[in-house]
Amino acid sequence: MSKASKTTKASIVSSSHLSERSTELSEFEYALIMAENTFSRWLVHCMTAAGNEEMSPIDILVIHNVYHRNRAKRIADICFMLNIDDTHTVSYSLRKLAKMGLVESKRVGKETFYNATDAGEELCLKYRDVRSVCLVDWLENLGISEDELSDVAKTLRTMSVLYDQAARAAASL
Repeated sequence: MSKASKTTKASIVSSSHLSERSTELSEFEYALIMAENTFSRWLVHCMTAAGNEEMSPIDILVIHNVYHRNRAKRIADICFMLNIDDTHTVSYSLRKLAKMGLVESKRVGKETFYNATDAGEELCLKYRDVRSVCLVDWLENLGISEDELSDVAKTLRTMSVLYDQAARAAASL
């Protein structure tokens, strides 16, 4: 193949000094940064439209996880499901949500379990309605198939395992 016929792909990266060895990984990381920030912004705007302007992205993730399947959950359960190492972050969020009247706690032996209150359930359902109109309807119009979206989710979960292992390796240096 001659140099004239060889095309070079332009890479979109946030930190060129990190992309010398694995440009594709740097492209993925930049897309992940953008997705993380826009997803957080989406969470807050959707919750605001649902009627609560005081919640951070973590608060929104926590209330939805507490309400999930309508089962009582411990802080450890919530942290595990959301892949959060810092239990204090979730604990603070639960206290904040309790002050808002959206979750309640119950001691069972040495454990504390959290449930969504009626107000918490109502807020989650309003959020679902806003999400349906503002996000799901638009997604359907994009023409991305359910299988394609599922494949992206599988890839992200796989990459999270890679980053988790890399974090362990870096922590041991």
